[in-house]
Amino acid sequence: MHDQISSSHPPETLPTGHHSAPDPHHDHGGRHHSHGHGHSHSIESQRRIINRLSRIEGHVRGIKTMVQEDRPCPDVLIQIAAIRGALDRVARAILDEHLSACVVRAAKDGNIEAELDELKAALDRFL
Repeated sequence: MHDQISSSHPPETLPTGHHSAPDPHHDHGGRHHSHGHGHSHSIESQRRIINRLSRIEGHVRGIKTMVQEDRPCPDVLIQIAAIRGALDRVARAILDEHLSACVVRAAKDGNIEAELDELKAALDRFL
């Protein structure tokens, strides 16, 4: 899935594969990362989401440059719409991952009600 954002000045992109300081809540030695809630995500899934967010971050910088260069407002608005779509696709990927990994695991562990309550609260804020 490619986020298509075009302008005569391509947006800056960030290098991928760089990690910040280790997070004490994540086990970086295994195949999955887990939070304090018992959530666990594959490293590959997390990498894909981080890469998408890095591209979006570069696109936002590109829009900032467009504004600084006094580019036409319709062009800027089109780029903002493209970023909204890209963010929606990231949100969908995160939700898919949550449903297929975290909610399924909570059901197996017998704490599905708490997991669903947390998901509903997050969706209420998101939507």
